[in-house]
Amino acid sequence: MARMRITCGTFLLLLLAIPAFGQIRPVHTFSIVARDPATGEMGVAVQSHWFAVGQIVPWAEAGVGAVATQSFVDPAYGKLGIELLRTGKSAPETLRGLLAADGACDVRQVAMVDPNGNVATFTGAHDIQAAGGIAGGGSPAQISCGTLTTGRDFAVQANLMSNDRIWPAMAKAYSESKGDLADRILDALDAAQAAGGDIRGKQSAAIIIVKAKSSGKRWVDEVFNLRVDDAPAPLTELRRLVALQRAYNHMNAGDLATEKNDNEGALREYSAAEKIAAATPGVPQSRYAEMIYWHAVALVNMKRVDEALPLFAKAFSLEPSWRELTTRLPKSNLLPDDAKLIERITKQ
Repeated sequence: MARMRITCGTFLLLLLAIPAFGQIRPVHTFSIVARDPATGEMGVAVQSHWFAVGQIVPWAEAGVGAVATQSFVDPAYGKLGIELLRTGKSAPETLRGLLAADGACDVRQVAMVDPNGNVATFTGAHDIQAAGGIAGGGSPAQISCGTLTTGRDFAVQANLMSNDRIWPAMAKAYSESKGDLADRILDALDAAQAAGGDIRGKQSAAIIIVKAKSSGKRWVDEVFNLRVDDAPAPLTELRRLVALQRAYNHMNAGDLATEKNDNEGALREYSAAEKIAAATPGVPQSRYAEMIYWHAVALVNMKRVDEALPLFAKAFSLEPSWRELTTRLPKSNLLPDDAKLIERITKQ
């Protein structure tokens, strides 16, 4: 993505804008920002004993970077952090600049990652203990209002924790975890909770993962953007939602393949979606039925009716109302306008 060069004057105006943003809220928590060197994807995830933590802590934009802003949180670090990263500033440059303009930086905790894999994490001197952070391969340095650590590829941070083993456990889990970026990030959050977590307990969680390059379409560029606003086990629920989103990502890919007349590709994607949904605990039958149903519809439109009929039968057994929906699809050109065919399908 082309980036403009930011002038000193514009940079100062952005920094001076910090106090203009909303109220400071005590969102004490643990979080991670990271970039996958293999894919370039960037992400941020968080858990807290605070309602709807996903509203203000995690920020991310494809091709730009990701930010976590917490402790006595000022959401301006998220908004302005993304804006400055978008101009080509590195994560350490951006975070240092925002801290220098913040008269209350000693109660902040912030982390950032940029598209080149540079990371920075800061823990304010007056954050509620236990508090600290680790940046991949970096060493901490004292600045005027706290501790700043810069490094590569990931940063973990936590405050108001039950003990000081939380963020080292997160760093270890992320570094040793396998799988894609979402898997590794979730493993880090699970490790934090297993090590003791927030001293107050748990309530909400969120994850955002974006692609390496921006298409200019947020709805395309976000691989995951999920929130659990209030739950007794938010990380368990977040994992369930991530699995379900993976399934729907395959469904979307199947739809795109169908549009391109890539029938075999579409069927592979639909099958992958169904397998994920079927293997995910807590997925309602209606979700699984929908995936099977649209797979069957695609087969009919490929003139593979005999393969579609068993899938229709399975979908109807899970959700009988899909029979009625089937009769409505020809008028929308989603199934052939063939009364005998529709009758054959609905009798399954």
